[in-house]
Amino acid sequence: MSIPASRPGTAQQPANSRAVRVTVPDLIALRRAGEQLALPRTRIRARTAGGYLSAFRGRGMEFDEARLYQPGDDVRTIDWRVTARTGEPHTKLYREERERAVLLWVDDRAGMHFATRGCLKSVFAARAAALLAWSSVAHGDRIGGLVFSEQGHRELRPRRGKPGALHFMRLLAENGNSSASGYPSSYSSGDLAAPAARLRRVARPGALVYLLSDFRGLSTEAETHLMELARHNSVVLLFVSDPLEAELPPPGRYHVSDGSQRLALDTGDAAFRRNYAEAFAAHQHRLQMLARRSGMAFLPCQTRDDPVECLRSGLRFDPR
Repeated sequence: MSIPASRPGTAQQPANSRAVRVTVPDLIALRRAGEQLALPRTRIRARTAGGYLSAFRGRGMEFDEARLYQPGDDVRTIDWRVTARTGEPHTKLYREERERAVLLWVDDRAGMHFATRGCLKSVFAARAAALLAWSSVAHGDRIGGLVFSEQGHRELRPRRGKPGALHFMRLLAENGNSSASGYPSSYSSGDLAAPAARLRRVARPGALVYLLSDFRGLSTEAETHLMELARHNSVVLLFVSDPLEAELPPPGRYHVSDGSQRLALDTGDAAFRRNYAEAFAAHQHRLQMLARRSGMAFLPCQTRDDPVECLRSGLRFDPR
């Protein structure tokens, strides 16, 4: 859906096809920028070998400390320098490296195919997801996730390396999800409960999960699934919106179209404009409170933002 300008000074939907379409080559082109993004280092609970430090101690690659030798210690771990200096045998301890799964939950419902500035919300979400995928590959993480619409969902179980990232980008670039599996009757309702429940079943404890959506249709049931997800995983709630959703354009009469139907929007009523703005503020506040209660990180982004800069500034914190 787009809102064409009906008078001078009103912004229009960009004609550039890159603002309204997602292609695999465009997402691949984000590789260098994605590799330069530093994903948050969180407490890793996963049990497979990889590139992140965990609280588990054992024979890994990262030295942790030296302590007095104890019966049963492997003699190959004796720290001869400390032993010679102190006169007592000491053992080296290493902090094991652990692998992390990164899951991307990407909303591709009809409401995400909207913008009046920059690019469609769906395009912004896909680009942000691609950046996160490339960053995950660069850090040795396994990448997976779900792309969902009203028709259902497609998912990728976490995979290592570039093939996993490319597979997920193909899912992002496919239109319509016409052959998607899942729960069509639940998805078509617009409620986020079904895709949230599916994500909760797919995620394993210790994953880093990114939720990329406008979160329309966030029911109490969907909130419960996300809160349960956050109990055992690090979750980042990336809220994508368009400037028009936060505030209506100046008083006037505007034509609104979804490509097949057209209607007129009159923004001259001050009370209507105020209620409209308050509704969006309430929606965003609800998401912020959900994140705060559940220990999620909250990252708001708009369609006119540069996804690289939005992620770079937003990932300075450490979601727990």
